[in-house]
Amino acid sequence: MKILTTTTLLFLANTLFSQVTGCTDSHATNFNANATQNDGSCVYSTTTIVPQHSFVLSNAIDETSGLILFDDVLLTHNDDSDTKLYQLDLTNGSTMSTVQIPTVSNVDWEDIAQDEHYIYIGDFGNNATGIRTDMKIYRFLKSEWENPTTIDTIQFSYETQTDFTTSAANATNFDCEAFIVTEDKIYLFTKEWISNATSIFELEKAPGQQEAVLKGTLNVEGLITGATHFEEKKLIALSGYSTSLSPFVYLLYDFDGSDFLSGNKRKINLNLPFHQVEGIATADGLNYYISNEKFSQSIINVEQKLHRFDLSPYLDVYFYPEILLVDKLQATTPFRVYPNPIVDGFHVLFSEFSENEYITYELIDPTGKSILKNILKSKNQQVELGAFNLKSGFYTVLFENATTNTQHVVSIFK
Repeated sequence: MKILTTTTLLFLANTLFSQVTGCTDSHATNFNANATQNDGSCVYSTTTIVPQHSFVLSNAIDETSGLILFDDVLLTHNDDSDTKLYQLDLTNGSTMSTVQIPTVSNVDWEDIAQDEHYIYIGDFGNNATGIRTDMKIYRFLKSEWENPTTIDTIQFSYETQTDFTTSAANATNFDCEAFIVTEDKIYLFTKEWISNATSIFELEKAPGQQEAVLKGTLNVEGLITGATHFEEKKLIALSGYSTSLSPFVYLLYDFDGSDFLSGNKRKINLNLPFHQVEGIATADGLNYYISNEKFSQSIINVEQKLHRFDLSPYLDVYFYPEILLVDKLQATTPFRVYPNPIVDGFHVLFSEFSENEYITYELIDPTGKSILKNILKSKNQQVELGAFNLKSGFYTVLFENATTNTQHVVSIFK
């Protein structure tokens, strides 16, 4: 029996359904199983998640604000005065080293971003009066990040800001604490204290004075404080919190080009009460690091921390659309494999199991390599996989019944 490859599964999926516009995310409450073209209409139930790990950060970065993952370490910074970058260990949040960024000032550094060649630091916090005219983004080469010799400056104003009357602190819609850098543009996500929305402004990736062009506004019902971008999969993750310091992640994905509001929009609450989350970073679009600054008020005292969250249960189908077809394929075989996606192992359920039959199962990785092969000994058998350190991807389980001379294939996701 020929094993179905990922390419074959995608071909079958495309031929199973006609071209229908609708919500294509099976995690949504209004998922349309017949839709092949996403129209951005997906609606999601309220979800709250807890971190996998949380680590207390050094007191030297109690105002950690931005976060990127670069060369297998995290880089962060404070949001006031301090002009150093701090290199953090991914495994425990400890500070590995610091780098002084020369010839620049820190009026209000609020986020850090990167592209293929440069690291960018956003000095654009504007919550004190709402009328800054010296907002800027610094950039320097990644190859020189430990000792930058040339630092470019991109200065900007907002095209929609015409009133420069001083406001009270935290009373402006022209604050900003989040941005991303794509292959050809820079995009700012504002922190709107009055509207509790975020507006997206576009800049060119060129030094000098610019006017940030408004691209759209999204009602996030909160204050956006950080952004990270997985360009390969058209995915943006924003960090933020409500006015009562209830933090969340806001996902934008499966959008059309640079129209980030044309695709899915999902808010996921974080079970971290009174945590003023600031920075967010990811390497694979599924696992995220989020930092929060120190918060102390009255009887509430929250230390500065680094948290790791796994969002793969919410993005699995988007990253691996073959999973939609997997359920259909499993329905045609007497064997069931669960949970799917798998974690450190899976159960095999075969209701027609008989001790007189000789049945084997074989796990095959996305490249076609056999990971393990064993005998099915019961109708509900546990298979442990923790020792194999499997990478995320699309796997195949091949069942062979030597007694009846039949084969069955079940596809699973890790």
